[in-house]
Amino acid sequence: MSVKERLSGLRHFVTDDHRYVFLTTSLVAAIGIWFSMRPRSSMSFLAGMYAVEVAMYWFLVAWLALSAVALIFKLTHWKNYAETSPFTKPQVKPIIRWLSYLVVIVTLVLFVDRAIMGFSATMQTALAQDRNPNDFLGSIIYMLDKSADIIGQGVITTVELSVFGTLIAFFLAILLVFLRIQTIDRSDNDFVRFLKRFGSEFAKLYSTVVRGTPMMVQAMLIYFAGFGILRNTGMSVTEIGGVWSTFIAGLVTISLNSTAYMMEVLRGGIEAVDPGQNEAARSLGLSQWQAMIKVVFPQGVKNAIPALSNELVVNIKDSSVLSVIGVFDLMFATKTVVGIYFKQVELYVVAALVYLCLTMAASWLLGKFAKHLSVEPAPLTSVSDMNVTVGTVAGTGSSEHSLDQTKARNQQGADQESQR
Repeated sequence: MSVKERLSGLRHFVTDDHRYVFLTTSLVAAIGIWFSMRPRSSMSFLAGMYAVEVAMYWFLVAWLALSAVALIFKLTHWKNYAETSPFTKPQVKPIIRWLSYLVVIVTLVLFVDRAIMGFSATMQTALAQDRNPNDFLGSIIYMLDKSADIIGQGVITTVELSVFGTLIAFFLAILLVFLRIQTIDRSDNDFVRFLKRFGSEFAKLYSTVVRGTPMMVQAMLIYFAGFGILRNTGMSVTEIGGVWSTFIAGLVTISLNSTAYMMEVLRGGIEAVDPGQNEAARSLGLSQWQAMIKVVFPQGVKNAIPALSNELVVNIKDSSVLSVIGVFDLMFATKTVVGIYFKQVELYVVAALVYLCLTMAASWLLGKFAKHLSVEPAPLTSVSDMNVTVGTVAGTGSSEHSLDQTKARNQQGADQESQR
């Protein structure tokens, strides 16, 4: 749908459809009245036009009154409103439409004058101060200006931890999910059977332990255990800090924690693949590993993409717990600035908004990525399907031979045998 069509549909919804015209524009008018009642800022362009602002205010009030009359008429003439209402007359409908446009314009003017210009005036005043202002918004602007480097470094560290931790966890999850879904094959010897059973049980145990303990506890165990091990080697605290920093410990924590969750997500996506895919691959001569790598796993990964993408969003938020071991992420940076200015609510509101922006940006990018990969992989169907290509799926590089051609050749051979 083009932009012009969308605007046309919106205009019809807001102005032409009289079931909604007064409801929507009365809400807009109420917002405009609220802005009109707000105090003017030093940068208000309506400050010298008092008569114009009064006229705008009473116009919005009159529109609310007109909307109330239309609502009462609607309630009292529910069944025959379209035939009896004066607001649905052909001569009146264009007037109502243009008046509704004027309501929106007046509200936008008041919004710009009170909200945008007010914010600009507050920012200008706060930046010119030599001490922290008392008002909420001015204090936020002042602290952000003075502590931009600290907050910025915290944001960069949070993004690095979440992105790299998720990528490392993805590859570790691939390894563990192969161990987790291994089954005993008839051709396996005793040693291979032991390895498969051991790998599967290890993956189960890892998932249970990691998902059953908080990330905060895991971070403290990993950091202090690593510090203790290096300390026993005779290294000094300074030398240990150069090898086992809080950032490295936090990255290890996020990677190992996300691995357990992503492993279960991948396992669910693989198990969602039709079992006939694996059976068909085995019937074509592929081993268990080949069938899993070339047929089942690519389809399972695509099934799990939405949940895998969500893990990045979760890591952006959960990285805040790493501040307990001294990782200089966004939460640690916020606590640092709080310790400087002793303003808790203002700074934690900023931290919440930054986390919200990061998660929304990650969700949008991952949504684009998932949409780019939305094309379903060409599945390896069962032997009853007439459109399977053997060479492509098996990865042999041979030419494509569909099963219907095979069936035709078999039938031709049977006919020749019967003629003999």
